[in-house]
Amino acid sequence: MPTKDDGADKEKCFELFKDIGLDEGTARNTVANKKVTTNLITVIDEAGVTGGCDRTVGNLLYTVATKYPGNALPNRPTLLQYIITSKVKTAAQLDAALVFLAAIGPENLDLKKFEEACGVGIEVSTEDIQNAVNEVFEENKEKILELRYRINVGELLGHVRKRLPWADAKVTKGLVDAKLVELLGPKTAADDEKPTKKKKEKPAKVEEKAAPIAAPEKPPEEELNPFLIFPNPEENFKVHTDVHFSDGSILRCCNTKELLDKHLKATGGKVLTRFPPEPNGYLHIGHAKAMFIDFGLAKDRNGGCYLRYDDTNPEAEKKEYIDHIEEIVRWMGWEPFKITYTSDYFQELYELAVELIKRGHAYVDHQTPDEVKEYREKKLNSPWRDRPISESLKLFEDMRRGLIEEGKATLRMKQDMQSDNYNMYDLIAYRIKFTPHPHAGDKWCIYPSYDYAHCTVDSLENVTHSLCTLEFETRRASYYWLLHSLGIYQPYVWEYSRLNVSNTVMSKRKLNRLVTEKWVDGWDDPRLMTLAGLRRRGMTPTSINAFVRGIGITRSDGTLISVERLEYHVREELNKTAARTMVVLNPLKVVITNLEANSVIEVDGKKWPDAQADDPSALYKIPFSNVVYIERSDFRMQDSKDYYGLAPGKSVILRYAFPIKCTEVILADDNETILEIRAEYDPSKKTKPKGVLHWVSQPSPGVDPLKMEVRLFERLFLSENPAELDNWLGDLNPNSKVIVPNAYGVSSLKEAKVGDTFQFERLGYFVVDKDSTVEKLVFNRTVTLKGSYGKGGK
Repeated sequence: MPTKDDGADKEKCFELFKDIGLDEGTARNTVANKKVTTNLITVIDEAGVTGGCDRTVGNLLYTVATKYPGNALPNRPTLLQYIITSKVKTAAQLDAALVFLAAIGPENLDLKKFEEACGVGIEVSTEDIQNAVNEVFEENKEKILELRYRINVGELLGHVRKRLPWADAKVTKGLVDAKLVELLGPKTAADDEKPTKKKKEKPAKVEEKAAPIAAPEKPPEEELNPFLIFPNPEENFKVHTDVHFSDGSILRCCNTKELLDKHLKATGGKVLTRFPPEPNGYLHIGHAKAMFIDFGLAKDRNGGCYLRYDDTNPEAEKKEYIDHIEEIVRWMGWEPFKITYTSDYFQELYELAVELIKRGHAYVDHQTPDEVKEYREKKLNSPWRDRPISESLKLFEDMRRGLIEEGKATLRMKQDMQSDNYNMYDLIAYRIKFTPHPHAGDKWCIYPSYDYAHCTVDSLENVTHSLCTLEFETRRASYYWLLHSLGIYQPYVWEYSRLNVSNTVMSKRKLNRLVTEKWVDGWDDPRLMTLAGLRRRGMTPTSINAFVRGIGITRSDGTLISVERLEYHVREELNKTAARTMVVLNPLKVVITNLEANSVIEVDGKKWPDAQADDPSALYKIPFSNVVYIERSDFRMQDSKDYYGLAPGKSVILRYAFPIKCTEVILADDNETILEIRAEYDPSKKTKPKGVLHWVSQPSPGVDPLKMEVRLFERLFLSENPAELDNWLGDLNPNSKVIVPNAYGVSSLKEAKVGDTFQFERLGYFVVDKDSTVEKLVFNRTVTLKGSYGKGGK
């Protein structure tokens, strides 16, 4: 069979995956994902089904390969045996098993508790299911009789599932369907009819308002509490991880009872997490996921989350970034338990480094960066690795006092240069930098590394859950090795998949290049996925958090999330909160010939689709005069059956106002360019044309409507995954920002303030930009009215 070590041929993997019952599409998609392929091959091997198995077992094995908790790998073979022997045989049982295993981690499996947790041995008879179905129907009888076959069957199935979580889903569905027929009789013609809807005016090209997109089937993460997978602080005595050394020994890192008791006494048993950004750039949407997990877990458990600035590099930190981070964290809806800096602990970190040397776990080294790289590649020990402890202590003190030149010495942890994990190759703990620190001043000329400070400060702050992205998983061994070597408290570490969004880049290096080389207009350019950029574009923190929650906090890495999924959540919120108004982007003048030039009629526009005529707060006044403006795209010289805009001799309705009929077209000298339209309006409104257009008019004779600038934003990059391209800058979308300098808006918009959001009818959702002035408003398009995510898009 193919193995994870020999770069197995994709076609062999594809055939193997089909042999375990995966359908062709799933098998192809799996082969395209290296990580899932590797995991699934390992699972098939562990389960002993390299020759194939039935579809039910194969689908369960696929779920194990994609969702199994990484902290419980020692117990995976046991779960697989339960699956291939059909003791765990349904998706519901497997989901329960995965939750149970994630909670206990690598500790010895109590089979009795495990079997109870996932329903092993529980046989649910057809009679049991029928009884449960009868009970559910009796409780919901009135509603079922009212709605008949329009009843939400999924809701009924959910009620049955609550009573019998291990019941066979297909049998349950069959009995529910049969019970419906028994209660209601066969379907009638009326049952097959679609519910009658109130007839709406048909707009010119797109819907007259942004109807909420039908929500896609929500993933489990949106229905369940995503934080249930994390243990409580008092459970933090279990083995965190195994550190395998090259000599064959294994270090099993965990808290002693004394350390855990001391920790619990200090915290009162509360959950304490930390959000530890480096103050060397602006936060992006990936940080929104980190915030949701770090602050969200603390909030869910009534604990606290530190906002800790990881400021170990004095050359990279800027006050601009520090101020931005604190401000954007609060904008996202999170309140830090305490704001700290790694530099707050420089003295404690130094003292612990001295202790590490005294314990024989660190040494002062004089290798150059190139020599360090060469020795690591060859897995060779540094010539200074075994120098006497007293010598390292003296040299480290000389480093602290500034007696050694920058670059001439470092403090390195004495780990395992022959390990299979390169993050155990005697990582640097301290280096010399004769640079004042923005927060700590000029007291220090030696600064701790991330690998040394991160885990140590986690311990000093009594963090209960240290949560980070999967690229840090290989650093877990070093994390626990250091805390174990110092004999201090060890937090619970868990890694989750990083957030990758399509049509953008999120590495700080690439973002910094886009900003500094002026490919974009600063860190808050609305085309960027920085949180400042998303805010300026008009996206709200609640919609961003809803997007992150919907993705979940799984360990499935490498998934590229379509930006349309974010836009879906934004539309969902703005559809409820953004007042409707009218703006014309490319105005075409229409003169109403049967309305006097000095006559102005006020009509009421609706801020909300369900606005009532007797509620003045839900309406806005629109002047209707003899000069109005429509979109140029809403007029054609040639009419057609499927066109609902204006054309010679044709009528349309001006939204909230009157029907108008085109009577004449004024052309320029080239006999092609349309200068203006002449039309007549129907004051009686007896005409009932199908097309409905948005419009603005002169508020008074000879006075132009409110002039504004509108910025239309599209994807910043043309490719879904520009980060993987060598020439990623060459993939920039030349049309990612289109400026409409002279749009017209209704008069009521002149009171709009920076940050106010609106739905421009038939055009999309827009927000007032900070570049607005008293003379001219500037609007940014947040999203269009429609997207494809709710129609099956990713």
